[in-house]
Formats: sequence, C-alpha cells, structure tokens
Amino acid sequence: MSSRVAVVTDSTASLPSRLADRFDIITVPMQLKIGSELIEEAYVPTDRLLRAMEAQIPITTQPPAPDAFFWAYQDAWAKGAETIVSVHVTPKLSPATDAAKQAAAKSRVPVFIVDSHSSGMTLGFAALAAARIVQSGGNVQNARSVAEQRGRDASVLIYVDTLHYLRQAGRVSAAAKVFGDALSVKPLLTVVDGEVEPFDKVVGRDRALAKLVDKAVALAYGRNVDLAVEHFAAEKEGHELLQMLQKRIPHARDVVLTQVSAAIGANVGPGALAVTVSPF
Repeated sequence: MSSRVAVVTDSTASLPSRLADRFDIITVPMQLKIGSELIEEAYVPTDRLLRAMEAQIPITTQPPAPDAFFWAYQDAWAKGAETIVSVHVTPKLSPATDAAKQAAAKSRVPVFIVDSHSSGMTLGFAALAAARIVQSGGNVQNARSVAEQRGRDASVLIYVDTLHYLRQAGRVSAAAKVFGDALSVKPLLTVVDGEVEPFDKVVGRDRALAKLVDKAVALAYGRNVDLAVEHFAAEKEGHELLQMLQKRIPHARDVVLTQVSAAIGANVGPGALAVTVSPF
C-alpha cells in the first residue's frame, strides 16, 4: 500500500474484485446463517444459496464479527496506513457499522467511519470515490468527504420478482408491505434514508424494467454519473438491462455490471435487478 490512507468497506458493496484490487480497497465479508451454520459469505457459492432458498431453509444475514474489522485495520496499519476511511452499509439495513466502530476503538490508527446511506453499488461507488482521492494524493479528510457525498447523492432503483424475500427479512417499509402478491404486478423499489421504499408498481416484467430505465435516465440527465447494474442469479438479464441503459446514458463514466453479495441476494431473491446512478 503506497498511500498513507487506507480504504475499507464491507462486502455488501458488491464491488467486482477487479475494481477492489485496482484501487486497494480492503473488503470485509459479511456473514450468512444458513440453517444452523454461520459462514462468511465469501464461502457461500450462489448455487448453494439458491438451493437453500428453494428448500426454504432459514437464512439470515449477519455483520462481520468485530474482530474481522479489527484485523482488516491491523493489516492496513501493517502495510503503512496512518489513517483509515471505513465506508459501510447503512445501519438501517445492517449493524455492520456498529461492528466497525467497535473495531475502530481498538485500532492502532484513526478510523473514520462513513455511512453510505444504502448498500450495493451506492456503497461501492462511495468506497471507489474515496480510493480514487487517495490514489491521486488526497488526504483522509478529502476521501471521507467524497465518500459521504457520493453516498448521499446516489440513487438506487430495484426490481424484484417478488417481495417475499424482502418481507421475510424484514427489509421493506410499511408502505412497501401493502403491495400485493399478484405475479403480474412487479414492485419497483428504492432506498430512502436507509429504508426500502416503493416508487412504482407495473404490470409485467418488461414494462417494469422499461420504467426502471426511464427513471434512471431521468436521474442521470445533465449530470456526470457512474452507473451500475446489479443482479442476483440473473447475469443475462443484467447484461441486457445494462445495454439498454448505455444506449440512453452514453455519457456515464464508470459502467459496472456485478452480482450482488450473497447477503443482499438472500434478501432480494433470485431474478432481482437494480440500477445505481451515482453522480460525481
């Protein structure tokens, strides 16, 4: 690590490894409890998670243990970091930030915790922005400020085949719970102040995704943006959605297609798609 500032995040950022490696971002894995077994999500293949979901085996997500963050901070210090910017999933979706704070209190170097106000690539782009600042010679205050700003300014638009998994995980707001379960009605969701909220419902998958694209285009209009499409067990559909977006948002700088972390996948269910628009 050449920089004196390290950037740490958690795996709900869903960052492709090529980007995390390129920008020296340290990623601490969340945990999944599948039945009675507690496993770091890095060791949960998608097919195993899908089989567990199909078999209706209870699945819960848990934050990294405080020691996991502590050793990530120790590793950064050992490689020369004098300060750390630690960017995380909003506390409203996971207690991961609490675990990070516990570890920060024991860290050998100062750790600045940043709430991304969301998860997924909203968090991913916030961590990337901080790492870019660091690699260009910026200080910890610059990196922290940019990460906070990117988290606040980003928008995420979510399509799910069913609200079943989000309801089961207790991740939807009271407003979203009123959506019916008719197979033809597809809820479109967003994250507001850390809460999963509805913004529309559309009959039919194709219409729902067209609406998602229209909304993303409106959010990106006239702005410099990074763009991501996230999916869970729907890579082909994610690629098609990305192509639709690139035709209509050709000015996007970073364009990312990624599968969400297993912790997010367990909450949204197979077939879920999301678009993150992150202005800079």
